Amino acid sequence: MENTNRKENSGNIFKKAADYVGRDVKCQNESKKLIVVIRLLLISVIIYFTINVILCIPEWNLTVILFYCVFFAVFACLFAVSYNYRSMVTLWVFNVGMIIWICSIVHLFGWNIGVQHFIMVLLILYFFSSYKQYTGKILYAAFLCVLRIMLFYIYHYNEPLIPLSTAKENMLQIINTITIFLCMSIIAFIFSRDSQELESKLVDYNAQLEKQANTDMLTGLYNRRKALEYLESLTAKKKPQGKDYLGFSLCICDIDFFKKVNDNYGHDAGDKVLKGIAGIFREEMKEKTFAARWGGEEFLLLFPGCNGDNAYMELEKIRRKIKEMKVKTEKEDIGVTMTFGLTEYDFNSDLDLAIKEADKKLYLGKEQGRDRIIY
Repeated sequence: MENTNRKENSGNIFKKAADYVGRDVKCQNESKKLIVVIRLLLISVIIYFTINVILCIPEWNLTVILFYCVFFAVFACLFAVSYNYRSMVTLWVFNVGMIIWICSIVHLFGWNIGVQHFIMVLLILYFFSSYKQYTGKILYAAFLCVLRIMLFYIYHYNEPLIPLSTAKENMLQIINTITIFLCMSIIAFIFSRDSQELESKLVDYNAQLEKQANTDMLTGLYNRRKALEYLESLTAKKKPQGKDYLGFSLCICDIDFFKKVNDNYGHDAGDKVLKGIAGIFREEMKEKTFAARWGGEEFLLLFPGCNGDNAYMELEKIRRKIKEMKVKTEKEDIGVTMTFGLTEYDFNSDLDLAIKEADKKLYLGKEQGRDRIIY
């Protein structure tokens, strides 16, 4: 019980801390994301100052400790006022403070501790934080580049004001590297997360739009547009030379007396019939086959690589299943039948002629009494 309470209390503390850091500025039309990044960077730098002071107190003089305390206080105050000032003002104060601090530390302890690499944090932060402003970004990048080169030429070969042992330099190099990578990770993670989520949403949205463009909304089957695209992809395949190639079988089918269903039972009942038949198509037709709503109560069924005899057997199963189907309506349970016109396409004739032939066979089946397959 005590462990549970401790976990809840620690969870509440973390939540309150996260809410406090993530609080928006009072000014309107300000980027909350930017100010949250700056606050996290300020927290990282303040912790970094604290670690440096604790680790290096035995060897540093009082002046250096006071120097670190001053910057600690400056960045702590900047964190506090970030809730009242504009984000860009806080950003520039942070940049100026960091540049002064970088130059001061390099002057005090020399080039080898790696503090100059914090310049890259400032560069990445500015590029992510400002919208457009391409000229400003280029000028600021050039300024930071020149600053780093100047620091290199001034301090790389000169003795620092406060020489450090090799072990101490290596320790500060490690601390600086960890802090720099942490700051860069914070910037990249927060600013890239939204763009990645947006990109993912765009991909899903485009896929949804494509599905809507290719799908009949009522039945969930492919629509006529997608059927024509699929037919075009099938006919684009060339017939292999010297081999018997079956091509594909094509069927156009129609619900018998569908108008009477709508007239007698209402359009809701007609929609249920269409959905029921579409469900049978999905259930009975294999993965390599294709079913689409051709228009109204007409459907187009395709059997790639399948001759007419095999397609006929598949259609017979579908015909019987549809005849057995019962659709519940407010008045009574109703049943329907379908008539099928089936033909083969062997790449030697025109596709439009094959479609017309299947259509003629469909109407021939209607004339012969419906509920049948004409092949």
